[in-house]
Amino acid sequence: MSYQNIVTLLEDQAEYLLKHECKTVSKDLLHRPAPDFIDRIFIQSNRSPQVLRSLATLQNHGRLAGTGYMSILPIDQGIEHTAGASFAPNPMYFDPENIIKLAIEGGSNAVATTFGNLAIMSRKYAHKIPFLVKLNHNELLTYPTKYDQIMFGSVEAAWNLGAVAVGATIYFGSENSNKQIIEVAKAFDRAHELGMACILWCYTRNNDFTKDGVNYETAADITGQANHLGVTIQADIIKQKLPTNNGGFTAINFSKSNPKMYTELASEHPIDMCRYQVVNCYMGRAGLINSGGEAKGASDFSEAIKSAVINKRAGGTGLILGRKAFQRPFEEGVQLLHAIQDVYLSKEIDLA
Repeated sequence: MSYQNIVTLLEDQAEYLLKHECKTVSKDLLHRPAPDFIDRIFIQSNRSPQVLRSLATLQNHGRLAGTGYMSILPIDQGIEHTAGASFAPNPMYFDPENIIKLAIEGGSNAVATTFGNLAIMSRKYAHKIPFLVKLNHNELLTYPTKYDQIMFGSVEAAWNLGAVAVGATIYFGSENSNKQIIEVAKAFDRAHELGMACILWCYTRNNDFTKDGVNYETAADITGQANHLGVTIQADIIKQKLPTNNGGFTAINFSKSNPKMYTELASEHPIDMCRYQVVNCYMGRAGLINSGGEAKGASDFSEAIKSAVINKRAGGTGLILGRKAFQRPFEEGVQLLHAIQDVYLSKEIDLA
């Protein structure tokens, strides 16, 4: 996809997103993604040579290989959203082989999915595309619904099926978050011992994070702090939803904040709010990948391109997008993944 096609897909948002200049945290302070990212950032860390090799495997696969950027296909919605609700639009994805085929044809850096999906296809595909095993899930079959993450297997099992990386979710702000932090920190420590990279889904969940009809679970200040907790337990890559608003701490009146968080470190512009998320990932030393959001139909291509542009221009490392790709015909899903990758391949699109 050409730069002009990207501009066209952005429609009336093109100038707003592509010409924006960040006046908050300077891009000069960021550790930006690049081909030498591992040598600049992780070579001086406590990560072992095996972990460095795993990170390099992730970065050097697919259409974005060698750029420092990542495009990951995540499909764990069969557990997180129920298999029926997730795969009814495209029943072929009840078969996990098609999930892996979509990641390969889509030029993804890795496929992120469940123990069962990867284990059943391990010997056929573990050497063909990097596996990222999702360790825990919200099983969604308890009534009433609860905000918890349950470990579905061991780090050793992920290693044995050929995984390059493990992923986990923490619902920061939920009543079970303390347990999840302890479990995931322990799992990540073991994964690093075995030489695997670690990716953390830093989501926030709490019904009381909604105030006067506004949901602050994706506020820049709250998600930024979730990111900061994530890198504290040594996640190598942070997955976070794009911020939709700001000022959650002050609106809900909890935790601690500083007025400069809202006047100098961020603005109402989506790129500036996303940059605040990057800032909380040790100024980009841990890469920020944003999620692509739920499938909406006809607008999926433009919404995905918009998300990629925001992430890239903010200083992020890439996009992790599933539903928009697998809930449409296979070839269209491949085209959508390629379109996202073209944003990161475009030299005309740079940090704001």
